[in-house]
Amino acid sequence: MSDVKAIDTLVRQHLALKKEISKVIVGQEDAVEKVILSIFCKGHALLVGVPGLAKTLLVNSISQALGLDFSRIQFTPDLMPSDIVGSEILDENRKFTFVKGPLFANIILADEINRTPPKTQSALLEAMQEKSVTAAGHTYKLEEPFFVLATQNPIEQEGTYPLPEAQLDRFMFSIYVDYPSFSEEVDIVKKTTGNVSETINNVLTGEDILKIQDLLRRMPVTDHIFEMAVSMVNKTRPKGEMASDKVKQYVSWGAGPRASQNLILAAKAHAAIRGKYTPEEEDIKAVAYDILRHRVIRNYKAEAEGVRIEDIVDSLF
Repeated sequence: MSDVKAIDTLVRQHLALKKEISKVIVGQEDAVEKVILSIFCKGHALLVGVPGLAKTLLVNSISQALGLDFSRIQFTPDLMPSDIVGSEILDENRKFTFVKGPLFANIILADEINRTPPKTQSALLEAMQEKSVTAAGHTYKLEEPFFVLATQNPIEQEGTYPLPEAQLDRFMFSIYVDYPSFSEEVDIVKKTTGNVSETINNVLTGEDILKIQDLLRRMPVTDHIFEMAVSMVNKTRPKGEMASDKVKQYVSWGAGPRASQNLILAAKAHAAIRGKYTPEEEDIKAVAYDILRHRVIRNYKAEAEGVRIEDIVDSLF
């Protein structure tokens, strides 16, 4: 199959995927799309929102529609690395056998990821970056495709361990999950207070996902779009030559090269699901907020004056 036909097929697959997810998830179209884009790009996503906005249900629904192995890990302050990676046990033949932990799945839901101590977060970081885990001196590869979709509650920060910048940078997207509109909330209440439950059918397989990831890597990009992505990221660095007055005034640290890479990959996916064969400027702009939101660190002055990350990203355009 040619790449042109493959992208045409991808458009139909994406529509079918969104249709299945909409059986259960009402609204949240932007969040759903960004999670799907991260999966198509072989990236991880962090969903930030207050409790009760169906973040966990969204991830679970997507895993069902993709027909992938799903594992939910509820992160708590007493969670140890062996609880997620696995550990060696002495079997009946008095030999040590490695018992795999919940990290050995295709889609990992890291629920309330900031509630677990740094030691456990570092074990997850290895899995996210290297697609492998280390236990008792042995390294075990994780099966592809592999994604970590984490949730985080922006309120109630007591007893939490803020994610280090190195781990935040491993998330392709930081997706803000907002409250539903009035009409959407009415639909949610109607759907969830009756005795009818929807069944989500498999639309894609793990093999399909791997083919899509490979297709996006082959997608051509013009030099103009490469330069636009790198220019945007350079402008976030307050000590850089391209930094604007707003960035110099309100930003402590800007985004690194991984942000430029993710901008291009996400723009490719954003273009492909819309039937375009190469990304354009509007595709970069559509994904910029979610890619830069967790990589641009505001200073105290910005917080005191109520300057949002979105305001800073707007100034980059």
